[in-house]
Amino acid sequence: MNSLRMNRLLGSKGCAVVVACDHGEFDGPQPGLLDPIDLLNQLGDAPDGILMSPGTLRRAASVLGKRNAPVPIVRLNWNSVYAFGWKPQDSVGATVIDAEEALRLGADVALVGLTLNTGSESVDAANIDSFCQALLGCRRLGLPAIGEYFPDAATAADPDRLHDEVVRGVRIVCELGADAVKTFLNPEWTDVIAGCPIPVFGLGAERKNSDLEALELAHGQIKAGASGVVFGRNVFQSDDPLRFARALSAVVKDGKEPIHALHLADAHSAPGQAN
Repeated sequence: MNSLRMNRLLGSKGCAVVVACDHGEFDGPQPGLLDPIDLLNQLGDAPDGILMSPGTLRRAASVLGKRNAPVPIVRLNWNSVYAFGWKPQDSVGATVIDAEEALRLGADVALVGLTLNTGSESVDAANIDSFCQALLGCRRLGLPAIGEYFPDAATAADPDRLHDEVVRGVRIVCELGADAVKTFLNPEWTDVIAGCPIPVFGLGAERKNSDLEALELAHGQIKAGASGVVFGRNVFQSDDPLRFARALSAVVKDGKEPIHALHLADAHSAPGQAN
């Protein structure tokens, strides 16, 4: 792993807020994400990193090429498990770009997804092969790789099955050579962190009922030992994505209570304050 690149993401505090805006790669246009570049312009330097598709990264130089801009993280592979609108059944993966192309586009970190226990051992083996080939390409070029362990829809809907799957899955991702893991993380699942010796990022999943509820999830994930969060819909479907991203950073990086973090974000945007 290139620790210089990973340190840009984690910073001096060893934790990071990443905003995911790659949803169009699997589900097409999303409310709040019709134009990912517009979202990036809104967020400015509030997040530490932005997870995006190769297509968005190609168009993002005007935003991410600025000094102190968020770290660009590009997703290398595709899997039908993410295409929620099509009700996927088989969790079959495919390579989108390799590590060399990711570097050429300007990525500082790669993300590679993995789904196992699909009901087909041959699909599991193919997913492992694709995942490991992507990691190997990243290592050859010094590109840090976050492995995303993402169970199938049926598992994700069952809390007990999901817990067991995540405990196993994040350790598998670690053992296969990823530098960090992104996955579902219930704040009560401290055994997920205990069983994984590399940084774990909690994902935000579906849009919560309020910004405060989403911040409470992030707060619990950090208390459970996460090294940061990767939130998408809870950011770009907020009424004020910049306000939420600032509050999220206060929770994740400064240890603020969620309601206090919202007050700080409001004060930051008050008249007379810098935006």
